Order: sequence, then C-alpha cells, then structure tokens
Amino acid sequence: MPTLHEWIAERVTEAAAVTAPSPATIRRCEADQRVLARHTLDPTAADSRLFATACHGCGTSGDCDDPVTENLNDCPELLDLAHAHGITDSILASLDRPQPPPPAPVDPRAAARAEARYRALCTTPARYAPATFRPANPTH
Repeated sequence: MPTLHEWIAERVTEAAAVTAPSPATIRRCEADQRVLARHTLDPTAADSRLFATACHGCGTSGDCDDPVTENLNDCPELLDLAHAHGITDSILASLDRPQPPPPAPVDPRAAARAEARYRALCTTPARYAPATFRPANPTH
C-alpha cells in the first residue's frame, strides 16, 4: 500500500510520461517533484525530528518544531498537491500512514551531565556580577 507521497509521485511520473507533454505539464511536474523532494522521509536519521522534512504542516524543520499534523499524510501541502492530481477520500483512506521512528531512549546519567554542563556554562561567577548582586563580604 503506497503512502500519500508515493501516490503523488506515481501521478507525477504518469503525467510526465505522456508522449508529448506540453511545456506547462513539464513545468508542473518539475514543481511537483520539488515539493515531493522537500517531503522525502529519512528513516535512517538518528534524530527523529529529521524523519520528515520541512514545511509548516510537517513541522520538522527550522522554526516549525511543533508540527501542525501528526502524520505526513495529513500535511496540508501534500494534500493540496494530491488534490491537484485527483485524489479522492477513498484513495486517501486506503493509503499507508508512515510513522516516525520512536525517539531514542535518554540515558538519565547523560541527561544529568548535560544539565550540569549547561548550568556551569550559564552561571556568572559572583566576581563578574554587578556590585548590587555581590555579597557584602566576598569569600575570595
């Protein structure tokens, strides 16, 4: 069972395979392929945030860390693209829904060490603090 991404890719390939596609069809297929390239899954990515790519609907790139959707098949950009290629509700319901890999388990000791390092790097020693924040009798 194909995913939404694969279903759209098949439609784009079919449109491009016409015996003599018009220049507009060629441009449309190239544009669709660029959209699909931005939505290519990378299941080998160690970081689950890199599993899907970059649009506001997918929410896994740049400043869009919180996805609008929970599944790539629900991405508004891909759904609009699928609509242009004639998808129906029954076809959409029959498609596979890819899931990102579960996040890697966090070692509590490594998390504690990282937190301690972060606090140490972000702490301002008292001698560098403004005078109003320094103790009255410095200890060193």
